[in-house]
Amino acid sequence: MTTNREQRAKQDVGQKVHRHAEAARSDATNGTYRAGFACFVGRPNAGKSTLTNAIIGQKIAITSSKPQTTRHVIRGILHREDAQLVLVDTPGLHRPRTLLGERLNDLVREVWSEVDVIGVCFPADEPVGRGDRFISAEMAELKATVLAVVTKVDLVSPQRLAEHLLAVSKLYAFAEIVPVSAVSGHQVSHLVDVMIKYLPESPQLYPDDVLTDEPEQMLIAELIREAALEGVRDELPHSIAVLVEEMMVEGALTKIYADLYVERDSQKSIVIGARGARLKEVGSQARREIEQLLGGKVYLDLHVRVAKEWQRDPRQLRKLGF
Repeated sequence: MTTNREQRAKQDVGQKVHRHAEAARSDATNGTYRAGFACFVGRPNAGKSTLTNAIIGQKIAITSSKPQTTRHVIRGILHREDAQLVLVDTPGLHRPRTLLGERLNDLVREVWSEVDVIGVCFPADEPVGRGDRFISAEMAELKATVLAVVTKVDLVSPQRLAEHLLAVSKLYAFAEIVPVSAVSGHQVSHLVDVMIKYLPESPQLYPDDVLTDEPEQMLIAELIREAALEGVRDELPHSIAVLVEEMMVEGALTKIYADLYVERDSQKSIVIGARGARLKEVGSQARREIEQLLGGKVYLDLHVRVAKEWQRDPRQLRKLGF
């Protein structure tokens, strides 16, 4: 049963969210140009990459229902007349079980120390847990402005959302709390206004036509890995890596040769599938995404290779870009 005190607390959180929304809209119209870096952090599968794509308006980060999908830092640039917001997509902070996991966590903390704004993501459909409290505590030593972003609000009732906002507000002295849904678009533009408000005054950092500063080959490798993950998410979600070996343009056709790496021979059989059916589906799905990225026809040649225990092998990790 909800007490009167809890009801008043929920109302206070809601009023703060509304007041911050009004302040953000006012600040966005005062003629000041701002530019800087921001990132979303949170435990794995909190909706960080999906939200990044929704804000940029184009797919720059791969997504999956499986945690620890993101492995690289990818920057997406949002251009507005009054600002330039550079969103840095990072892996989810997690308890590492391999050398790869340790390196990914180091990467996350390095990004935290360099950005201007951090949005800590809390999925509304999951209770606040130990991982959320741990990440919130990690924010105390950082110079960045720290926001709380309650994601996936389209999946819960207004009552459940109010309870979640209250629970999040108790974790840390967040500058603001913003509930959003990347899927429905609810309050995504408002979140952008809030993040921009806390960026420094600055000239733009990237040319107007740049949406990401990542090499095409890395983006292509990630799209291939995303397609592979969708096919084998239950069997081996973390054991797949992709390396684009060669890429060439011949007239209107881009030829791409890439290798998918797994850790054991049994995993290779899973990725390839019966008579190559699963690998063929991975290639078809990845090719469609790559053609959308490049804006032209693509020939994609995929091979599956075994790199024994690559997640724990420093030499193999270097080869695969970690």
